[in-house]
Amino acid sequence: MTSALFRISFILLTFWVISFSSQAQETSVLEINGAGELIGSDGYERLVGDVKMKHQNSLIYCDSAHFFRLENKARLFGNVRIVDTEDPVQTTSRYAEYDGNTKLAKLRNNVVFTNQKTTLTTEYLDYDREANIAYYFNDGKVVDSVNVLTSQRGTYEVTIEKITFKNDVVLVNPDYTMKTNDLIYLTIPKTAETKGLTNLISTEGNTLDAQNGSFYDTQGKKFRFYEGVVETETSRIKAKELFYSELDAYYEGKENVSVLNKERQVEVFGDVGEYWDERKYSLVHGNALVRRYFEKDTLYMASDSLISQDGEADSMKYLLAFRSVRLVKSDMSGVADSLVYNYADSSIQLFKSPVMWNQKSQITADSMVFYIANEELERVFMKDKVFVITQDTIMNFNQMKGRTMDGYFREGQMDRIDIEGNGESLYFALQADTISQGINKTLSANIKLRFKDGAIQRVTYGIKPDGKFTPLQLITEENSRLEGFNWRFEERPTLEDIFLWRKPDEIDLDAENLFNEPDIELILPTEEDIRKSLEKRGWKPEKKIPSRL
Repeated sequence: MTSALFRISFILLTFWVISFSSQAQETSVLEINGAGELIGSDGYERLVGDVKMKHQNSLIYCDSAHFFRLENKARLFGNVRIVDTEDPVQTTSRYAEYDGNTKLAKLRNNVVFTNQKTTLTTEYLDYDREANIAYYFNDGKVVDSVNVLTSQRGTYEVTIEKITFKNDVVLVNPDYTMKTNDLIYLTIPKTAETKGLTNLISTEGNTLDAQNGSFYDTQGKKFRFYEGVVETETSRIKAKELFYSELDAYYEGKENVSVLNKERQVEVFGDVGEYWDERKYSLVHGNALVRRYFEKDTLYMASDSLISQDGEADSMKYLLAFRSVRLVKSDMSGVADSLVYNYADSSIQLFKSPVMWNQKSQITADSMVFYIANEELERVFMKDKVFVITQDTIMNFNQMKGRTMDGYFREGQMDRIDIEGNGESLYFALQADTISQGINKTLSANIKLRFKDGAIQRVTYGIKPDGKFTPLQLITEENSRLEGFNWRFEERPTLEDIFLWRKPDEIDLDAENLFNEPDIELILPTEEDIRKSLEKRGWKPEKKIPSRL
């Protein structure tokens, strides 16, 4: 009984396996649904005229076909069309080879692959229906409702709506043209992600470049560039990671950020930066640095944080620096807690115990304003606790104090100083600019000093000055200093100090750019090519006549 049951079970199992294999094989077999004429047998048939075939959920149409029944393959000729009955995918070409076993369609010549609103055209395409992936490898173009993308090679993963473009990739939409060599495009959100060098030009002429790839939301018009540079007519922004929202005209940079205002010739550097293009407003912090370009010179300014505003009104054109401010220019340097640089009149306002050095001069006050004209210091206005120290030719300290003070410069050197209110002056009288004779100390409400080559040449006092002369032999350190004297020249910042704070990360203006490469490669003909071309047009080489001795 047990043996009989075993035999019955075995027979049923064998029948089930054979039936399943037969059914599976049947579903994978290419079927002929119709043709104008059927020629041949023994596993090879020619189908001629209005050919219709079927394979699983694909309907196949063409003008004629070679059907290899035993191999389950077909070669399709003329007006080839493969339609998927379940997915909205349709493919057309002039010629194709279809393998029913591997579900691979090889389409050639005028290939058009359509999936809803996305159309891929190429000359050579392999469509793996099992994985639902299409491959092209000899130039292709993808068009959807927004973008046109072209490349030498590509992979279209239909199920997840993902297209990978390789080599000479170009993305074109109504606002931008992008070039790269490696791009992933998602057709549903219409986002593009690139690897490596990426260059983009907008219809307005703005450029966006990245050395290490990018992410581009083509519908939201948002970009993220790595090692990126964005350049417009009025500005240039660079960062290790750069975000740009076109609709908001907003930039955000992280690591090695630089923002250049071309109109003002002011460049700002920092760790993190934000810039609003329409407002011309930027905020940079983290070892911030400003570089203000002049024709013959450059002004450097370091601080913790910077705010730059370049609005239309003069009152809205300024640069603010906060905490640990340091200034360096060829003819001056300074430190302060905070600073305001006014673009309209090229004035620099320093606050909270500022100190400025100009060659052999030191100026301190509660606040001061410097004015720059023709790229040089023109004048300075100081208020409250004003103290000026200048060194003469033999390194003596000439000193001036007052409530307010106006200083004027000529060719980078102090030319004159006007002191108003509680004026005090102490200067060394020299003989032939080499020998000290004594000290002149004067108290006066108003004092005017004139300089020559940085040294005091003439002093004019107001009404009823109180003066005293101390001869050389009676000079001491105590009577040679005004109250509040503090020579701080060792604190003067240098360009080396600025670069220790932050070394500007310069932009390589000659960096590789795919838009600089010609679209057509010119190949010069060889001498052999030229000879063959001439021979086709009837030219014959001259025969050499042997010379007679």
